[in-house]
Amino acid sequence: MTSTVPTSPVPPAQRTAIGSFVALGDSFTEGMSDALPDGSYRGWADLLAARLAARQEGFRYANLAVRGKLIGQITSDQIAPAAAMGADLVTLVGGLNDVLRPNCDTERVCALLEEAAATLAPTCGTLVLMRSPGRNGPVLERYRPRMEQLFDFIDGLAERHGALVVDLYGSEALADQRMWADDRLHLTAEGHRRVAEAVWQRLGLPAESDWNAPLPPSPPPSWYARRTADLRFTRTHLLPWIGRRLTGRSTGDGRVPKRPELTALACDDTP
Repeated sequence: MTSTVPTSPVPPAQRTAIGSFVALGDSFTEGMSDALPDGSYRGWADLLAARLAARQEGFRYANLAVRGKLIGQITSDQIAPAAAMGADLVTLVGGLNDVLRPNCDTERVCALLEEAAATLAPTCGTLVLMRSPGRNGPVLERYRPRMEQLFDFIDGLAERHGALVVDLYGSEALADQRMWADDRLHLTAEGHRRVAEAVWQRLGLPAESDWNAPLPPSPPPSWYARRTADLRFTRTHLLPWIGRRLTGRSTGDGRVPKRPELTALACDDTP
């Protein structure tokens, strides 16, 4: 995978301080599967917010993302509240849940993203979009054409609305299967840490690490280990997912955002 994101002017974060941040999206931005001891999720957005709070007194943060949400739900539930907050920084990551479904209307997904960006861009200091990471394996190959269609549209969307794009899809490190949790849909804690660093650097802030550095080599798992993992994945994740699809349910049904208001975040509030 190679990056096709065009170069852009110096990010606004190099010119002005970021005093507020609103994160929008689905489970990726909610933070699954970066689990905390109490069972809640942290994730890249919380990590980024904590680092920004350490630089700016009075920093405020909201995270409206909810797992399982499709782009239509993100647009209807999250965009207007986020626009009203007038934050210095807004991140919008959505649409991937849609394109991973068999009967996806990709044109409708793109139209909703266009609507969201057109609403958010005039109301915030900096709008950040993403080309989401993809896990190496047969699932990625099956849906790669749709994903790349979506990401090409996001590149154009950023140009039209003056947004920044973080290219995670072009990262070989984040495609490594060891960066992904047992459900094969969400990043591990290390994956989320790297995404936070990638966004941090895209904002023009000084790098603390190489977020795209490859993991050290390791021997491939044995046949027995692979089959055991496949069985565990099928029982714990795949069959429940199929059940939800057949009954029209979602993991996000009835859930509310973990930080629905743009409120103060001290630098030690987010682990």
